[in-house]
Amino acid sequence: MSDQLERFIFSKHDIRGQLVTLTDVYQEVLEHNPLPQPVQQLLGEFLAAACLLSTTLKFDGILMLQARGEGDVPLLVAECTHHSDVRGLARVAEGVEIAEGATLRELVGERGALVITVDPQQGERYQGIVPLEKDTLAECLEDYFTQSEQLQTRFWIESSADTVGGIMLQVLPGNNAATEVENEDAWETGVHLASTVTADELHNLPHNELLVRLFHQMEPASLGTANIRFKCSCSNERSARALIAMGPEEVYQLLEEQGGEITADCQFCNKTYRFDRDKIEALFNAPPHTLH
Repeated sequence: MSDQLERFIFSKHDIRGQLVTLTDVYQEVLEHNPLPQPVQQLLGEFLAAACLLSTTLKFDGILMLQARGEGDVPLLVAECTHHSDVRGLARVAEGVEIAEGATLRELVGERGALVITVDPQQGERYQGIVPLEKDTLAECLEDYFTQSEQLQTRFWIESSADTVGGIMLQVLPGNNAATEVENEDAWETGVHLASTVTADELHNLPHNELLVRLFHQMEPASLGTANIRFKCSCSNERSARALIAMGPEEVYQLLEEQGGEITADCQFCNKTYRFDRDKIEALFNAPPHTLH
């Protein structure tokens, strides 16, 4: 159950769901993000939500979930790939104390927005944005699906210092398994049953047991599980490509300003990639005086 995502469907109705629990992955992300406890737990919610949302990907790529604003926590980011690799980070303004019980909207602050970005390996990038007008991530995500996707979608996410767990329910388009009325009745029932879930159940029950406990009368059928792992996509090669994209003139100027070595720090895993003059010249295949 730990660090796993389970996909399921209600066999007689056009409703699907996902169930996720993160423990070791959650802790590994936090090891790279020394944060106040309330922000750690909020980042945990973002990690769980990114995993739940990633199951909607029909292609190779990355789903990124962000909240950004002008408050004490101006940025929260969680990413999940189609391989179920996750990473995340949060930024806290310098010199502030984070109050226990502060809501997502309070922490992100003025002009807060929730951003969902889908970045496929092939094809166009898609981004949806909604204002942060609710107090919890679950409510903000539901607003996103209401406004952007027009799909009935509900989330239940609970985080602690050690574990985060979440459920997502979503109506499937069309009436393939049942009539519209039957599906609507089943949706209301499913939402009511999911709303009874406790943090302890989300954190500690095996997924198959939790599905039966919550939804046995709706005949949930598993569509398979995925193992979630922490994996950062940074690399020396990606840092080199970023430098090449800057262009030789700007890179050599930066090299001089930084005393003969450019460092690239990954904000997700805190790795540092270093490029001295020899490495820079190798990137551009020529010394600076021949580059124009």
